[in-house]
Amino acid sequence: MNNNQIITKVSLNPTVTRMEIYAPAIAKKAAPGQFIILRAHHEGERIPLTIADYNEKTGMVTIIFQIVGATTMYLNQLNEGDILPDFVGPLGKPTELSGLKHVAVVGGGVGCAIAYPIAKKLHEMGCIVDSIVGFRSQDLVILEDEFKAVSDHYVIMSDDGSTGHKGLVTDALKKEIEAGKKYDEVITIGPLIMMKFVALLTKEYGIKTTCSMNPIMIDGTGMCGGCRLSVDGKTVFACVDGPDFDAHKVDFDSAIARSRMYTDFEKHSREEACRLMNQATKDNT
Repeated sequence: MNNNQIITKVSLNPTVTRMEIYAPAIAKKAAPGQFIILRAHHEGERIPLTIADYNEKTGMVTIIFQIVGATTMYLNQLNEGDILPDFVGPLGKPTELSGLKHVAVVGGGVGCAIAYPIAKKLHEMGCIVDSIVGFRSQDLVILEDEFKAVSDHYVIMSDDGSTGHKGLVTDALKKEIEAGKKYDEVITIGPLIMMKFVALLTKEYGIKTTCSMNPIMIDGTGMCGGCRLSVDGKTVFACVDGPDFDAHKVDFDSAIARSRMYTDFEKHSREEACRLMNQATKDNT
């Protein structure tokens, strides 16, 4: 095996793919909550992906990504045996988990790929783990068996009611809290709007809440400033100060606004990637 080589590739649902990458130096140092930065090809952009799992003995690092933009489209075109030109990490601060006895891990969509290693580590530490996960529909569910294996209590919600209970993760979390669950902390990972409303809910009950922020990044060292966020009225950088922050102090509205700044550019980039891929397919036939 070669460094940065794709060893396994599995489609988890129509838009989400899991890959195992041989990266022993990263696997040796990785911890839940950290991320890597990769390039799918030599002229490609750098994108951050949270480490979904790691195995120091085998040297494997697992990434799970949603196919939404040009880079993830290119990445999904690669196959087992291919080698990534860049796969750098681990970056960011590990999630602080020491001393926790009872935690609710709340994940949404592909954010569950980030939530899973945290739930797994908490379970290994002997913590009681309540996992609450949400998806738009049954066909988008990922890591269900994996979450069940590391959770003392597992609740799945769906927007359309096609799996689990119909409703939002905040509905399930509120129900658990009002049933008497005493959480040391809630850890939430998923779409910004979901994390915002989880934070608003837990603030009502005075429950410490941590969120994982994954804005646009370039260099991953804090020098470019692309991943800046406003937390407690101060400017911080997700790549070096995070990605975990006190969810009650994050300015989610500004983060949501910034996340939409590149919508038109990303659409153009995605359309151009589709055009090039279609042309390459025609040329090879």
